[in-house]
Formats: sequence, structure tokens, C-alpha cells
Amino acid sequence: MITEFGAYALILALVLSALQMGLSAVGGARRMSVLTGAGQGAALGAFLCTGLTFLALVHAFVVSDFSVANVAANSHTAKPMLYKVAGAWGSHEGSMLLWCLVLTGFGAAMAAFGAALPPRLRAYAVATQGALGVLFLAYTVFASNPMTRLINVPVEGASLNPLLQDPALAFHPPFLYCGYVGFSVVFSFSMAALIEGRVDAAWARWVRPWTLAAWSFLTVGITLGAFWAYYELGWGGWWFWDPVENASFMPWLIGTALLHSAVVLEKRGALPGWTVFLGLAAFTFSMLGAFLVRSGVLTSVHAFAVDPARGILLLTIMGIAAGSGFLLFALRAPSLNSGGLFAPVSRESAIVVNNIILSTATATVLLGTLYPLIREAMDGEAVSVGPPWFNLTFVPLMVLAMAILPAGPLLAWKRGDARLVMRRLWLALACAAILGLVAFAVIAPRHALASAGLALGGWLVAGAVLELAERVRAFRAPWAEVRRRTVGLPRGAWGMTLAHAGLGLFVLGASFETTWRVEAAQALSVGGQLKLGAYELALTDVGAVEGANYIAERGIVKITRGGAPICTAQPERRFYPTGRQTTSEVAICPRVLDDLYVVLGERRAGANGQPAWLVRAFVNPWVRLIFLGPLIMALGGLISLSDRRLRFGVARKAETAA
Repeated sequence: MITEFGAYALILALVLSALQMGLSAVGGARRMSVLTGAGQGAALGAFLCTGLTFLALVHAFVVSDFSVANVAANSHTAKPMLYKVAGAWGSHEGSMLLWCLVLTGFGAAMAAFGAALPPRLRAYAVATQGALGVLFLAYTVFASNPMTRLINVPVEGASLNPLLQDPALAFHPPFLYCGYVGFSVVFSFSMAALIEGRVDAAWARWVRPWTLAAWSFLTVGITLGAFWAYYELGWGGWWFWDPVENASFMPWLIGTALLHSAVVLEKRGALPGWTVFLGLAAFTFSMLGAFLVRSGVLTSVHAFAVDPARGILLLTIMGIAAGSGFLLFALRAPSLNSGGLFAPVSRESAIVVNNIILSTATATVLLGTLYPLIREAMDGEAVSVGPPWFNLTFVPLMVLAMAILPAGPLLAWKRGDARLVMRRLWLALACAAILGLVAFAVIAPRHALASAGLALGGWLVAGAVLELAERVRAFRAPWAEVRRRTVGLPRGAWGMTLAHAGLGLFVLGASFETTWRVEAAQALSVGGQLKLGAYELALTDVGAVEGANYIAERGIVKITRGGAPICTAQPERRFYPTGRQTTSEVAICPRVLDDLYVVLGERRAGANGQPAWLVRAFVNPWVRLIFLGPLIMALGGLISLSDRRLRFGVARKAETAA
């Protein structure tokens, strides 16, 4: 009964989204508040109905209702409760329902909290969000319905992929989708602005909070995914330029450019057309990611489905939505105000350079991701584009962007003084140079590029700190004034500092870990030893253990350094009987910023007829900074989001005063 109720609610959500689109569009065009209000009510109703469907699906997973095809294919009675709940969005159908839930949720938020917006702009934005809801809800209802019943109900279900049965990956999709789909609001605002022919500073103020929220959620989602890949897949790395990883990274890059561009539009009234273009592009890349993950054109552990028919439908949806947006942009862009003028050396120019580099970097990632698909479609030849391509194309672009980043916030609007900025940043430059030189001289083996990477990370962190010190006039004003300025500093300034410093911490960790990682592998019998850099590993025991839905071999590996005990690692090799799948459970011994990373491989014949297990171990130095840095960036985004200047009420007052 609950399942049928959920299926009915999903159809009702589709109908309400259609009403949201039609009523809001007509109400905005005819300036009829009754119709626009009805459209906003439909938006709230669509979210409520989608939420009821989602709860019905979660209930089906929790009670193991195998009459629901989605539950039978992705769950079983022995699965832990967390993964039963996470199974609701761990499949193709469930993930699309989650996408629709977030999409209608943002539409409801626009309707409920957009009172400060101009009525017509709000109406057109809600209508566009409704149109997106129609497209994706129709796809979910007719092509990927998660509430479909089975005629022949199995006694027991299949299992969710064991690699997906992990706490980090349980929370990864909700965060990722809040980022992906969050850009739909920016898309809707961009469409509304183009329909109205109005893109100005007030519009940028309304768009920035939504962009910042989506960007922050996406940052957390990508970080959780990278962390999952690091400790669950057992290969010791955290990023491999997998096409599905790239699918989430591209909207993040465009969203970063959009955040900076919106600041120029808000502060100086410049770059209106470009900012709208980025608003359309951010969600377009999100839809591209949905197509790549769910169409079957890519083979990846991250992929949800292998179904070309449904992939064509997703591609059609992307073509309709993005095509409509960019067609409208092409028609309206020539009539948009060109914005204010600024000197080649100014904060505006620095942000323009930032945008150019980020857009070019996105293009390189897009080319590297799609080229193998295009090549195979053209001549049937399978080719791969891996880390070497991205290291040669993407990395130099980002190095250039990060090299000029600390100078941007110190440049004045409209016309800046480059020499004055460099005089202010000399201490940051000196700290970065010293860090790079010390690393090159002390750390063995010597690597000039890695040492330069450490210098770059230090430059970003020191530059962010010095920019904050300049704002509060530290060491240049009396303590009382410094304290007053610090307390009164806008949260947006704190957020920017944290975001830039977090990026620097990430660069420090990535430069150190990827260059000076130590790896060793050897087949060990019980009592065998393995040398790992300055550490010694001894396999003291291997025993059988039984989990909730798996059986495993668990190794006991004692790690010492110079005879002194460091930790005891317990890696496992798990077998899941329901899905007949085997996985490796990594053991990690944290060492402040470093990790000692141990993987237990398959059993094999050893010396003297004794069984042996392949033990692979890594020393991953400074790896914690790789995950800490992005989380600090996301925290900076959320702190900026709490700034009262980014609230709609303030924008309304500013507009009324003008």
C-alpha cells in the first residue's frame, strides 16, 4: 500500500511541476499575482509529493519489501540498516528520485523564500525550475520508476555493490546532488533574467547565495568521493581522473568561475553576459555528469547503470534544457548592458583572468573525458586518456591561476597598483620561497617540481593570511583598532580567506603525497616481515571473522619503527555471499598528517607449503591535508553564505533605497 501511495505521489509531483511551470509563466507574463502565487504553491506541492515518494522508497528498503524491483535488485535482509537506507539512492532509479527530490526542493525554496525578488523575475525563475522538474520527473516516472512492482517476488534480494556499502559513500550522493542540482537554481535565474532582459548587480546579489550553497555542497561531495576511493578501493590513491570523477569536477570548476564573476557583476556591474553564460553552463555540466554516469557510455565503479536507451533520454533532456538556455542567450546577449570599464591592472581584470583559466581548464577536462568516446564512435578504436594528459594540460593552467590568486583580493577595483600589491605580499613570497628551497634541500629524493608545488601551496596559505591581516591593519594600527576591525570583519571576508587557505593546504598535501609516497608489496606468510621506508611490518596472524553480511580474512599487521611499536593494522579481505563479490578493507594507521596504509591481498601458496597473502603497504605523507583543505574551503563557503549581505532581504532594501 505504501509503495502504491509513493508511486501515485510521484505522478502527482509531475503534474504539480507542470502546473508550477504553466501558472508561474503565465502569471509572470500577465503580471497576475494570483497565478504566480498558485505556481509557487504548486512548487511546494511538487516537493512534498516527491518527498513522500522518497520516504516510501526508503521504507521499502528498510522493511526489505522485495516486491519492489529496485529493492530486490539492491538490498537483502542481512544488510546493515545504514546501507539499507543508503540503498534507496544507491541505484540508478533511486539516484534519479534523489535528483528529483533535490530539484523540487530547490524549487520550493525559491517559492518560499524568494519574497524579496522582483515578482516577474521570481515567477520566471520558478517556472523554469518547474520545467526542469517536468523533464526529470517525467524521465523518472516513465523510464526509471523506482516504485515498480515485481510479479514474481523473490524470497531474498540481491545485494548493493559491496564497494558502495561504506559510510562515506552513503553520504556522498546527497551532498553531491545538492551541489549538482543546486546549480539548477542559477540556471533558472539566468533564464529568467534573459527572458526579462535584466542582468544587473541586484540579480548578481540574488544569484550568489544559491551559487555559493551549491558550490559548497559539491565541494563536500567530491571530497567524500575522493576519500572513499582512497580507503575503500585499496589502490592507495585518491584521484585518478576517472571520467565519472571528471563529471563532478567540471561543474565545480565552472561554479568557481561563476562565484568570482558574480562578484564583479555585483560590485562593478561588469561582465553581465559572461556571468549569465556561466550560470547556464554550470547546470549544463551537471546534466552532462548525469548522462555520463547513467547512460552506459562509461565503465566505472562509480557508474549507476549500463542502459543506452535511458542514456539517450537523458541526452535528450540535456539537449532540451541546455539548448533552450543557450538559444535564449544567443538571442538576448547582444542587448545586455556591457557593464563598467576597468583598467588592465585591477581586481576585475584579475577575476577575468581567473575565469579564462578556469574555463580553459574545464575545456581540457571535457576534452580528455569525451575524446575516447568520440574516437570509439568514429572509428571503433578504444583509446584511453589518463593522468599524463591532465598533468600536461590541466595542471599548468591551475598553477598559473593559483600563482595570481593571492594578488587578486589586494588589487583595487577599477584601477589597481601592481607594485603596491607585491610590496604587501613580499612576506608571503619569501615564506613560499623558503619552504620550496628547504624542501628541495632536505627531503630526499630531491624533486624540483614537487618542491615548487610546496612553495605554491605555501604562497596560497600565506597570501590568504596576509590579505586578512591587511583588512584588519595588523601590525600597522593600534591593537584596539585591529581588534575592532577583526570583530567587525564581514563573514564573507572570513569565508574567502578560509577558501583560499584551504586550497593552499590541498596543494601542499597533493604535492607532498604524490611525490614522496613510499610503497612496498610482498607475499607474506604468518611471521613474515616487510620493509616500508623507515617502518617494519610483520604479519603476525590471519584469522576468519564474520560480519553482518560478509565473511572475511583479517590480518594482524604490527608496524614498528626502529624497534618501537607504532600501531597494529587489521586489513581484511571480505567475501559477500549474496552478491558473490570479494573486496579489500584497507587498514589505516594515522600519523598526524601522514597515513600508514595496509592492504591484505588474496591467499596464495608460500614457501614450505605455508599459505601466504600479498601485503601491499604505503606511507602516504601529508595525505590528511588533501581532504582537510577542501573541507576548509567548503566551510569558508558556508561561512560566507551566513553573511547578512548575501541575504535576500538586504538585497531588497538596497534595491528599494536605489
